Amino acid sequence: MSATARAPARADSPALRLPVAILAGGLATRMKPHTDAIPKSLLDVEGRPFIFRQLDSLAERGARKVVVCIGHMGHMIRERVGDGARFGIEVRYSDEGDRLLGTGGALRKALPLLGDRFLVQYGDSLLEVDYRAVERAFLDSGLTGLMTVYRNEGRYDTSNVLFVDGGIRRYDKMNRVPEMRHIDYGLGGLSASAFHGVKEDTRVDLAVIYQNLLAQGELAGYEVFQRFFEIGSPAGLADARKHFSGGV
Repeated sequence: MSATARAPARADSPALRLPVAILAGGLATRMKPHTDAIPKSLLDVEGRPFIFRQLDSLAERGARKVVVCIGHMGHMIRERVGDGARFGIEVRYSDEGDRLLGTGGALRKALPLLGDRFLVQYGDSLLEVDYRAVERAFLDSGLTGLMTVYRNEGRYDTSNVLFVDGGIRRYDKMNRVPEMRHIDYGLGGLSASAFHGVKEDTRVDLAVIYQNLLAQGELAGYEVFQRFFEIGSPAGLADARKHFSGGV
């Protein structure tokens, strides 16, 4: 295939209606020294940069348009991924530059590329889940946002969601309570209106956006049952490498 030819869409994968944002602009301080010279998204996972595995997975699950929110060493991601042709996806970039805006601020900056509604996932997570089902749940909810949750029981990271009877009762990454059994799975749906009142180029965490929506009764919850893989910690990276080597 030529450098400019676009890989064919997966015939068995109906396209998502919404674009997917990937948050890949952070400093990845927990992964130093692995990330001293490259961004976390380009860490090698069994012979391939992690973001390549993400984009392959997204293509298989129906994504056709992806916006990568880049910042720290983001030019390296842009150079390696390009326009997404090799993955069968249109890839565009929203660049924070040297002034990092946090996950929420990065999405606020990317809104002109994302439109009125979109899905969003973290740049260090690979999610083997039905994206079309998540998209459908978000659109059908009629709410401003949706968060996927996974019954984690503290296994893969610290649980931070109280999820009861199909709804999110509490979400807090800092002030956790023992009743929390679920975790923010790393995939959500958002409307642009979730960012009303957030000025462009303002630093804000996505968790704050979710908490505000929850307080307003505008955050749907959607439980998934497939575990996630992440490279946000040395243990997570080792686990992901084991998974893709066939060891899990």
